[in-house]
Amino acid sequence: SVDCSFSRGVCDWKQDADDDFDWNPADRDRGDGYYMAVPAFVGQKKDMGRLKLLLTDLKPKSSYCLIFSYRIAGEKVGKLRVFLANKKTAPVWEQNKGKDERWRTGKIEIFQAAETTNNVTFESERGKGKTGEIGVDNVILISGLCPED
Repeated sequence: SVDCSFSRGVCDWKQDADDDFDWNPADRDRGDGYYMAVPAFVGQKKDMGRLKLLLTDLKPKSSYCLIFSYRIAGEKVGKLRVFLANKKTAPVWEQNKGKDERWRTGKIEIFQAAETTNNVTFESERGKGKTGEIGVDNVILISGLCPED
């Protein structure tokens, strides 16, 4: 498995230069490192911020599971989507509100065909809300199918 968390990960993360705002590091409550977040007051409604995870060395014709922690805190704060590079048109995962402000776990199966996925994009779309944030952390890529809960 590959640990792509932000505090100590070995992965290559890039801010998208063509979007409306950047994701920024935010300190964790317990003080052990940080996560990436988009605060509710950044940007205008419908603005997008994209954070790309560049993937190298994924084997063709194999399966991977991307597991990550996410938090959507605040009223109408926006949407969090995940795109795979070879399926640019539709998100493979989307969430637009949290039941509460707790961190949750997202899982995405990545099936490699002959062409391999070379990046995963976390996209935040701003909502109408002015308080709260959208956050992502603890991104891990494991080989094989996603484990059941």
